[in-house]
Amino acid sequence: MITFLKDLIKQAGSICKKEQTLLRPSDVNFKNKKDLVTITDKKVEDFIIKNIRARYPSHDIFGEETGRTHFFSNYLWIIDPIDGTTSFVHQQPFYSISIAVQYQGQTICGAVFSPSLDELFYADKDSGVFLNDHSICVSKADKLINCVMATGFACLRANLPTNNLSYFNKIVPKLRDIRRYGSAAIDLCYVACGRLDGFWEMNLNIYDIAAGAFIVEQAGGTICDFKGGVNFPEQGIIATNKYLQKKLIENFK
Repeated sequence: MITFLKDLIKQAGSICKKEQTLLRPSDVNFKNKKDLVTITDKKVEDFIIKNIRARYPSHDIFGEETGRTHFFSNYLWIIDPIDGTTSFVHQQPFYSISIAVQYQGQTICGAVFSPSLDELFYADKDSGVFLNDHSICVSKADKLINCVMATGFACLRANLPTNNLSYFNKIVPKLRDIRRYGSAAIDLCYVACGRLDGFWEMNLNIYDIAAGAFIVEQAGGTICDFKGGVNFPEQGIIATNKYLQKKLIENFK
């Protein structure tokens, strides 16, 4: 299954890379004033679903653009066709395709592909976690002042009254630096390979984080909600290593 997943996500990435250079203003629509969707989002998701159905016709699928099927299968494929659509529209490289596979509610494999950067992160519960076939692991940083972390502002796109700004202002002064890539899937994978020491965000959906969170855990990292529990992403998501988790959670009280 992981071999099929890797091939499929790279093919989807080729579509994205080609379509980005051809994107026109008329190809972009708005879910709201700040939340974009393109014809490529839909084209890529349709391509992924078509191939999954051809290979695994009885499996359920949950795609960001098309919703969920209900075949009552033990298997569920969770798809974000373009995570970081704003970057995609603005001809920036930090967007990704994210696909996770769950069996009886537990993720068993996942992949995140960044087409512009040609980086494929993937993990399988039985065979490890990799970036372009090289094994990866989370950082060993144990003090916030030595850390570079990332966050995002999906909450602001949704105009939520409770948002990430207060947490941002509290946490950033305690860090070495902060990054803002615009794709939660990429942020999570950068935690998994040690490029980032941590990531937090609120108002995400399961398709934003399913593959990336699994990749972090397989790389030795920890995933929790803002209270240290397992209700993520509904109650926020924190990704880091075992040394930093409690220190980061303290800032959400």
